[in-house]
Amino acid sequence: MKLLLIEDDQSLRDVISRSLRAEHYVVETASTYADARMKVFVYEYDCILLDIMLPDGNGLTLLQEMVGRGVRPRVIILSAKDSVDDKVAGLELGADDYLPKPFHLAELHARIRSVVRREHGADDALTVGNVRLLIKQRRVEVGDTQLDLSRKEYDMLHYLMNRQGHLISKETLAEGVWGDYIDQADNFDFIYAHMKNLRRKLKDAHATIEIKTIYGFGYKLLA
Repeated sequence: MKLLLIEDDQSLRDVISRSLRAEHYVVETASTYADARMKVFVYEYDCILLDIMLPDGNGLTLLQEMVGRGVRPRVIILSAKDSVDDKVAGLELGADDYLPKPFHLAELHARIRSVVRREHGADDALTVGNVRLLIKQRRVEVGDTQLDLSRKEYDMLHYLMNRQGHLISKETLAEGVWGDYIDQADNFDFIYAHMKNLRRKLKDAHATIEIKTIYGFGYKLLA
């Protein structure tokens, strides 16, 4: 799962980023309005953590533009401005939650799980065909067999199972699992290698799902 943290305070940005990466999120960051604006309209995110007060703009203005242009990831506003007006304005613009600073990291993690669950369903398990993905344990089972997957194999499978039946470009898959700017890589051999191993392990376990290659574009997970 890929998150964008928009926060101008470097020390806070570093602390939050480390805590989220420790929970196996792919985390990208932006410290200015301009940088954040570029990222939200170029890359895709499952959830955006949005500070209101940025050195060169207002986070609510960015949220308003995102909604106007149809960019609708889950958004949690993180702000030291704990006024009712700001909270109401953010939620009315389309934010999913509002967390005033200072906050405990455990509460932030819980809020992220809550807003993402609204889009992807329960956060404890995901089942497609006879494949069951236990999210909290980062474990994959095919029937009674537990698969031994690498971290990236698991992340790729999780990404595709959450988007069952959708055509996913190799660039989008790479960004979702490895992070932004991976689209600038010279080639995608690293994806092909992980995908080959993942498919082999699913086949050996007699999984009923198929990760189909759409040549010239990317992949689609079918049950």
